Formats: sequence, C-alpha cells, structure tokens
Amino acid sequence: MAFVLTVLLLELPAPGPSISVSPSRVIAPGGAVTIRCQCRCEARRLFLYKDGTEIQELDAAGDGGEFIIPSARREDGGVYRCRSRSTLEPPNWSDPSDIVRIIVVEPSYPKPSISLRPSGGVSLGGAVTVRCWGRHQNMRFLLYKDGNPTVLQDVEPAGDLAEFPIRNVSRRDAGSYSCYYHDKCWAPEAGFLPAPPMELEGEAAPPGHPDFTYANIARLVLSTMVLFVLGLILSDAYYSHLRGAPRSLDNRNMVE
Repeated sequence: MAFVLTVLLLELPAPGPSISVSPSRVIAPGGAVTIRCQCRCEARRLFLYKDGTEIQELDAAGDGGEFIIPSARREDGGVYRCRSRSTLEPPNWSDPSDIVRIIVVEPSYPKPSISLRPSGGVSLGGAVTVRCWGRHQNMRFLLYKDGNPTVLQDVEPAGDLAEFPIRNVSRRDAGSYSCYYHDKCWAPEAGFLPAPPMELEGEAAPPGHPDFTYANIARLVLSTMVLFVLGLILSDAYYSHLRGAPRSLDNRNMVE
C-alpha cells in the first residue's frame, strides 16, 4: 500500500507595523496631524484603518509611510491602526499594528499633569498608582493605556487630584499611560499628557492567557501538519517491515 504525502507550506503573516502620531494625539480643529506607519516595507503597500474601517492606502517607501490629516475635523477623532500587504501574488498580509487614539477637541481646559507613585521601577506583583492633576475642581478623570482603546479606569474626585491604583503588577501593565479630564456634564474629553513608561523589575511572569494571533495560529497548524506527515512516514515504514518478514521466512522454507 502506497502513501501519498502532501506537505503544505504556509506563509506566516509579516510582523505588524509600528504606528506613531506627531505632533500630538490631541489636536484642535483645523490642526494638522501625521500618522506614521513603520515596517520592513520592501515591495509592500500600507493600509490605514479608522475605527476598524480602511480609509487610506499608499505604497511604502523604505521603512514605512506617512498618512497626513492636513486640517482636522471632529469626525477625524477616533482609533487608528495600520497594516501592510505584499504587492506580489498571492498577497501576504501583516499582523495589524497597535492602536493610537486621536482626539480633536477645542482646548477648553489646560492639560493635566501625570505621574507615577512610586516614581522608580516597580517589581512584578507590586503596586503602583497613576496620579493625575487638573486645574479645575470636580472634574471626571479617565485613564488610558497606549495600545488599548478602552478606558481602564475613571474617577470623579472631589478635588483636582485623581488616583488610579494598579495592584499586582504584571509585565502586561508596562507601557505608557495617559489621562484625560472633562466636566462631569460634558462628554468630550480635554487635556492630555502621556506618562513615562513603567519600568518593571524581576523575572518575566508567565502569561495568564495564550496569545492566539494569526501568526500563532498559523504556526500551530503548520506544526500539526508536520507531526501528521511524520506519523504517516513512520506508519508506512512499520507496515513495510511487517509485510517483509513473512516473505523472508517463506524463502528459507523453500531452500530447505
């Protein structure tokens, strides 16, 4: 019995581009903002998404490309990310980048101040507090982490200081944090200042949940196929050995 082995080679997604915004992620109406996507972009095309919908594309040059909003309107505010695709067929898509949030708002309030307590590094499993000061009383404060479009915490302190505790710190908590504040009766956010990254010390903690990205899924599928092919090869060798043994015995009997 013959076995026909077919090995499929899966092309893994390219690494996701990095994304950044200049001069600021909070701009006044009419201001200009540049969204830069960086990657290993040889023979690739860049795509920009806003709130999950593709809005622009361009051919990458060298290490990336820039998308420019020359005169921002309120509707330009939102969550942006980018992705690249090969220009060759079949197209190979990259993983998506992290997200950046752009806010278009009238500068009705001054920016808040932001700091960490303790200000030095924090050990894994320890605790740290993000502190935000505004110049107005009885405001609502919101805490964001870069790469996450949702609010992590929100508080309504009686004074001008808001504290956001982060307990049992893990490596997942490392990154840059931003806080915003606005009047309790007015939804648009105002005021922005990114926090410095939290430097964590100690050994890396094992992740609590597996990260099933497109690349990881493709690797799992490829590994499973390789194991399956190896199993077929071993089975074929085993049964060939069994079929060969009786024939050798019959030959000896005939000679005798």
